[in-house]
Amino acid sequence: MTRGPTLPAHHLPYLPKPLDAFNTASADEARTLLLRCLRSPRWCDRIAAHRPYPDLDSLLAAADEATYDLSPADLAEALAGECLPELPEDTYSAAHMALGAAHAAYEARFGHTFIIYLGDIPTDEVIDHLLQAIRSRLANDPEDERVVAAEQLRRLAKGRIAAFLRGARNRATSTNASAPGR
Repeated sequence: MTRGPTLPAHHLPYLPKPLDAFNTASADEARTLLLRCLRSPRWCDRIAAHRPYPDLDSLLAAADEATYDLSPADLAEALAGECLPELPEDTYSAAHMALGAAHAAYEARFGHTFIIYLGDIPTDEVIDHLLQAIRSRLANDPEDERVVAAEQLRRLAKGRIAAFLRGARNRATSTNASAPGR
């Protein structure tokens, strides 16, 4: 018994990746997308101007590197666009009050919202981590805290960009995917 000719391998058509869309977007579109993640026009302009990026890691490295060139005014602008992280829904009102008081003290001392990257913190540890971090960072002098806040901004920005591009990929393949958040 002989078999007939085998069929050629089935190749899916090329589907653009979210990074491809970012790389080919107009400068205004790229800047608008980045402003959702970075909160500093100068930071966004630097990253958008260096497109195309060969991969997500290159884009994230560029976002990270661009923060080192932010002036104090750029950093202040980026920090002004930030807000406190959302707490888990089941957080007790006493924890909300403690966090509010700690944040008010932080903001009075440093003049901006407390920011922190919480991407790798388990949900049930978020409130404890936030309160401990605010209390600890209140002891910083303003220059040291500027450095810490800039590092937290870098981590937040990289996480937001990666999540946004992953969200774009998920929206391209699923009608149930929600829009990315902050």
